[in-house]
Amino acid sequence: MNKISYFSLTFFFGFFVFYPSPNREEVLSDETEDNVDACQIDNLTFQVGEDLVYTVYYNWNFVWLTAGEVRFQVEDAGDEYHLVMTDRSYKSYEWLYKVRDRYDTYIDKSTLLPRLSTKTIKQGDYRLYDKTVLDQKERKVTTWRGKTEDHTKEKIFEVENCLHDMISIIYHARNINFDDAQKGQAFPLEIFMDNTIYPLKMRYLGKEQEKKVKGVGKFNTILFSPEVIEGKIFKEDDQMKVWATDDRNKLPVLIESPVSVGAIKVVLKSYKGLRYDLEAKL
Repeated sequence: MNKISYFSLTFFFGFFVFYPSPNREEVLSDETEDNVDACQIDNLTFQVGEDLVYTVYYNWNFVWLTAGEVRFQVEDAGDEYHLVMTDRSYKSYEWLYKVRDRYDTYIDKSTLLPRLSTKTIKQGDYRLYDKTVLDQKERKVTTWRGKTEDHTKEKIFEVENCLHDMISIIYHARNINFDDAQKGQAFPLEIFMDNTIYPLKMRYLGKEQEKKVKGVGKFNTILFSPEVIEGKIFKEDDQMKVWATDDRNKLPVLIESPVSVGAIKVVLKSYKGLRYDLEAKL
């Protein structure tokens, strides 16, 4: 498996994490889930101008390497939010692997469902351009994929349910109401990624007070365990843990996960433009 798969775990930001290798067979899954609020959810957590940066650490041969960082930004696009995610490896890590990626997703402000997403991947010698148009009303997804924007192949998929992409699902998940959730309760959602539908679940594990986050401080948090998919990245019984602020922002502050070789930590580095005061910070 290429090294970048470990670095790319950050893309789901702990809510839903799976990144298939570039050589994965591109087929549409027949699995479906009965989603809760899959087609409509109000935005009560984020706003235009939110800007989050996270540091990625990778444990390799018992040594923690500072691998790189991931940045999430929210911009205004009329009746849509323009979500931008960029990630890059640090120079100190690039002897192992160099990363320069950009993801853009446009989501409907009234539903938080994605309408259009593009990604430009530069990982070592690997290149990928992917454009996806999601027609949520007609239940149709059209993709254009190839090594570059000028060399793509079109595919059209008929789908049954509302779908998220790998960026929109993060912001959707931040708006799920956990006030009445029971410890261990699972929240299913579906995501369309790399020409495949993935039915995934996020399990609520309760609250953890005074969680220390290196370089940022202590927070009162809610704890989740996103479903991971056994395979090249994860082993059987691997469990990812995500700590998010126990306040109106539901801001992810720390992610920890084993992987097939080593482990990953994703740590909040900086934040600005939050919709509310960060009341969970102690």
